[in-house]
Amino acid sequence: MNGHDRFQAIDTVTLDVAEGTIHGIIGASGAGKSTLLRMMNVLERPDSGKVIVNGLDLTSLGSRQLREARRSIGMIFQHFHLVGNRTAHGNVSMPLELAKVPKAERSKRVEEVMRFVGLEDKAGQYPAQLSGGQKQRVAIARALANSPAVLLCDEPTSSLDPKTTAGILDVLQHINRTLGVTIVIVSHEMEVVNGLCDTVSVMEEGRLIRTYQNIAGIAVGEARNSD
Repeated sequence: MNGHDRFQAIDTVTLDVAEGTIHGIIGASGAGKSTLLRMMNVLERPDSGKVIVNGLDLTSLGSRQLREARRSIGMIFQHFHLVGNRTAHGNVSMPLELAKVPKAERSKRVEEVMRFVGLEDKAGQYPAQLSGGQKQRVAIARALANSPAVLLCDEPTSSLDPKTTAGILDVLQHINRTLGVTIVIVSHEMEVVNGLCDTVSVMEEGRLIRTYQNIAGIAVGEARNSD
């Protein structure tokens, strides 16, 4: 991209996600799904408009206030983003260390979330010793460490096999139902969001072209064609 080019990744999107629900965003590669997700915690800052989470306009905040606000927004990624020279326990502890949570309280919270994702017996292992599904569970535990109100998931299962994918989706559903966390999940696979999400938006070329309120009636082929 040279200085005269201007690429518009997202074009006039309005999206409301109800508190306590699971919302899916699907579309083909390059549709703008991940960019839209990153706007939700202002990792990508929109040129115009607002990003409101729990009644707070994130786009109006200074950098320090934004850092604090982001503690209520967890995020997990396709490739886990774990620190290789830290154990699973150490990885999950990182956001609590950044928030200056006292050590004893930190350890207790790490144990809680590791148990919640079913990895309490892997706390002392390093990422290289874990399977893909276990790495993603560590990443989910890390995202839960600060007790977020919202969890943003960017293609969290696309590098996993179908059986492992099913396990991760079960964990996300458990988080939503047990903790009441609002979840937004981006995927290019209808099978991932079907049966998990309460509502699903379809993206194409930076626009939301349709939102389904009840996805039980969507044919997989229809959604793919909407991609």
